[in-house]
This record gives sequence, C-alpha cells and structure tokens, in this order.
Amino acid sequence: MYIEHIQYHSYILDKDININIYGSNGQPILAFPTQNSKADNYENSGLIDEIADYINNEKIQVFVVDSIDEETWSSDGDKQLKSNRQEQYVNFIINEVLPLINKKAPSKKLPLTFGCSLGANHATICFLRRPDLFSGLLALSGVFNSRYFYGDYSDGNLYNNSPEVFLPNMPNNHQYINTYNQKKIIFCIGQGPYEDMGVPTYKYLEYLFNTKGIHAWFDYWGSDVSHDWYWWHKQIKYFLPYLLD
Repeated sequence: MYIEHIQYHSYILDKDININIYGSNGQPILAFPTQNSKADNYENSGLIDEIADYINNEKIQVFVVDSIDEETWSSDGDKQLKSNRQEQYVNFIINEVLPLINKKAPSKKLPLTFGCSLGANHATICFLRRPDLFSGLLALSGVFNSRYFYGDYSDGNLYNNSPEVFLPNMPNNHQYINTYNQKKIIFCIGQGPYEDMGVPTYKYLEYLFNTKGIHAWFDYWGSDVSHDWYWWHKQIKYFLPYLLD
C-alpha cells in the first residue's frame, strides 16, 4: 500500500499539522480522526487495513488530518478562544487541506468527508458549510449537540460550527439545499453501549433534514452496536459501495 506522511506548517493555525495519505489514486476521502487523535488514528486502529482492498485497487485515496480537539471541543479553557480556534480549524481545512488534496489526488474528484465519533462532527460541519467543495459525507457515531462541549455558551463561531443550531435557520430555498441533494449523505449510529448521547442528536438532525427537504440516509444499528472500532470497521465497509456507486 502506498503511504505518504506529510508534516505541514499551517499559516492559519500557526502550528505543524500531520496529514497521512493512503493510496495513490481513486475517490479522495478526507478523514477526521476520533477525539483528540492525530493523522495516524485510522492506521493505528486497523481501519486502514480494513479498507485496504479499496485503497490498493485505486478505488479510494484516504487523506487523514490531525485534529486539534484538545484546543477546541475537548479544552477546559476560555470558551470564546475555543470557538475561535474551531473556526480557524475549518478555515484550515477549506483553504489549506483541500488545495493539498487537489494537488495530490490524480482523480481530481471532490473528496468525501468521513469521521467516527468527534471526527463525524468535523466531517459534518465541513460538508454542511461547504457542500460545493465535497462529494458526500459519511458520519459514524457523532454527537451533534454543542452543549455537551460548551454548556450554555454561544457566539457566532460556535453557531457556525453547530449544525443543530444553524440548520433550523437555513431558508427552505437556500441554494445549499439543492447542492446537498446532489450528494450522498449518510449518518450511522449504533444503539448500544456509549451511543446513548448520540442517538437523540441523530434523530433531531434527521428531523431537521426532513423539514428542509434535505435527502440523507440515517441508519440506526441495533442495541448490540457500541461506540467502538469493531463496529466502525463494519460500517465503513458496509457503506463504501453505496458511496462509490
């Protein structure tokens, strides 16, 4: 398997960021790691090995970028600084990571966004804010409620990074709704151990999508399906054929 490790100095974040590339061609996938994790997260967890056939057969090319969750969602620091930093992270993805993907991806296709756990939140935020720059979304086991991380605090940057808050205010004739409906969007979560916080947020997001006429596949797996790598491995292999069709 072709693997490339890049250390990149982000001018937006003013720090070094790692980006791991798996594969040399195929549909680009921009993957966000689980909470507080780095670009080697999916390799270390065995998920890259799980989808190795897709990578080696040049069906997909996976780009995994460091998170900075310890400065944003996971931080106990000043909430305004946290939300500012999260907004910088989104700008970093849009203005620095996407041009790098375009340069490194021979297919020149728009990337899918993908993530597990808090990575699903990042994938969803980036996709919903700029659907014109992505071809689809796969979000596994996220928790789409910023109150879990920020309490009652609110500001403009946090608003823009909280789909459960900004979607209700999106006009039903907004141009992005038509753009969303040209893409493949999948949300999946189990209903077993440690998924309890996420399930209500998925159901609320599904309600919002329905009220706005946004087409997406919300899939709720069984009560035995936990917040765990074992299931995320199964889920990505289950959904990849649909996303690549």
